[in-house]
Amino acid sequence: MAAMVMALLSSCGGQKAEQPKAPTRVKTLEVSSGLMAHTQTYVGMVEECEATAVSFTSMGVVKRVCVDEGQTVSRGQLIAEMDDTQARNMLSHAQAQMAQANDAYARMKQLYDQKALADIKWVETQSQVAQAKSQLDMAKKNLADCRLTAPVSGIIGRKQIGAGETALPSQAVVSILDISKVKVKVAVPEAEIGGITTNTPTHIRVDAIDGNYQGGTIEKGVQADALTHTYDVRIDVANGDRKLLPGMVASVRFVIDDSQGGGGKYIPVTSVQKKADGSLFVWTVAQDSTAHRTMVKIGGTQGNNVSVIDGLSVGQRIVTEGYQKLSENTKVVF
Repeated sequence: MAAMVMALLSSCGGQKAEQPKAPTRVKTLEVSSGLMAHTQTYVGMVEECEATAVSFTSMGVVKRVCVDEGQTVSRGQLIAEMDDTQARNMLSHAQAQMAQANDAYARMKQLYDQKALADIKWVETQSQVAQAKSQLDMAKKNLADCRLTAPVSGIIGRKQIGAGETALPSQAVVSILDISKVKVKVAVPEAEIGGITTNTPTHIRVDAIDGNYQGGTIEKGVQADALTHTYDVRIDVANGDRKLLPGMVASVRFVIDDSQGGGGKYIPVTSVQKKADGSLFVWTVAQDSTAHRTMVKIGGTQGNNVSVIDGLSVGQRIVTEGYQKLSENTKVVF
């Protein structure tokens, strides 16, 4: 009997009270409208707002070019000169003809006033004066056209012709770029072009000048590239200090407005799990800090986020890290 009592006492003393399990540590995120900012980043190229090709209207040998690439010019400033020897000779000839026509006109007028000149002769004299004046005006214009002036203000982009070369009509001598405002051009894939509007906020970074800029109005192309299936998008950027130059590489970040997609609720893609039957769920945290599987219906993905169409409400807390250690009703701490 004594042995049995001792064994019973020993057995009871060996049992320890079961300790409560420590809560599992996880990271969570509260669901809210516009939970995740949807941004898209692309590589772009700075372009001039407008480029004007400046050229002579006639053929001739360029005598000198008065500007250099990168130089700022004003409207009316001399750009280049052409050899004007022939133009001056033509002007001298036209001036001589004009003088001759005026002299004939003066003599014929005296005869006409004296009724000693037939009307047809008087008309011919007037016609000769008009023709001489027309040729003189043309000769003056040809001489003036030997001087090429800037039609607009801007910066010289590239010199196409140098001194001693023969310029052809409409062949560009220089190009003048308007960079008081520039455009940043990016190619956007067709699957992402729909989320961009003319007023989509953009943030632009140009490493070459260590500059950050806020983009303005957006121009969307309507014809996709046949090979890449991308659309050209151009963003207006103010450039009052003239630091942004054509050809600079820019990083362009679009801030897409998703307020109408899935109620504006976005969660990390990695927080969505799949059951064996293919249904999707996320781990949510209840008021008592217990984890529960919550079935969800998702929409499209945007970067590392996915829109939630159904299953979650604003204010719910989801588990974003540490869900591998969870089971139904697991106590969590975050």
